[in-house]
Amino acid sequence: MSNQNGYSRERAWSLLSEYTQSASLLKHALAVETCVRAYGERKADAQGLAGDAREELVNRYAITGLLHDFDYEKYPTPEEHPFVGNKILAEQGWPEEVRTAILGHAEYSGVPRATHLAKTLFACDELAGFLTACSLVKPTKSIHDVEVAGVRKKMKDKAFARGVNRNDIIQGAVELGVPLDDHIAFCIEAMQKNAEALELTGTGASVAGEVS
Repeated sequence: MSNQNGYSRERAWSLLSEYTQSASLLKHALAVETCVRAYGERKADAQGLAGDAREELVNRYAITGLLHDFDYEKYPTPEEHPFVGNKILAEQGWPEEVRTAILGHAEYSGVPRATHLAKTLFACDELAGFLTACSLVKPTKSIHDVEVAGVRKKMKDKAFARGVNRNDIIQGAVELGVPLDDHIAFCIEAMQKNAEALELTGTGASVAGEVS
């Protein structure tokens, strides 16, 4: 998918792959892209966009999700990420709105999240990682077995997925103006639709009497 601005999802994937070898980081990028893209589609529909205009907006959301951590593997410190990546993106001519949103997803950057895109990226980043973790602890290892109630329960378990910032998930939904349960449900549905690419279709096994 390309557009008149000369950037594309394919080009974004190429850049991500150039800087990132970690399978888990690549999967995280795809999960965040999936959720952010879904919100882009919702926004495009709300604005009544069609054709090239709709494609351009959805594409912008998708590449922002895909590229938000592209520099993290090589430049993981708060002094470097996402600032080094932003410099690379600027040199390559990626849109300013995309770059500003990526800067804003790091709380410590001091860059305000002023656009819907920036708020969407922040809201989806930690949650996408958490939903992946929730999927992988299911006996089936499937996103299709993840439910909102189970996610909320896991959020209260501090020992589970320690690296995920629960406050960012909660704050992200607030900034986006979406009730937390609705936000979780929306992202679960988006990830379910893209389960194969995310490698979260599961084993196909089920456990009788399993509790979420």
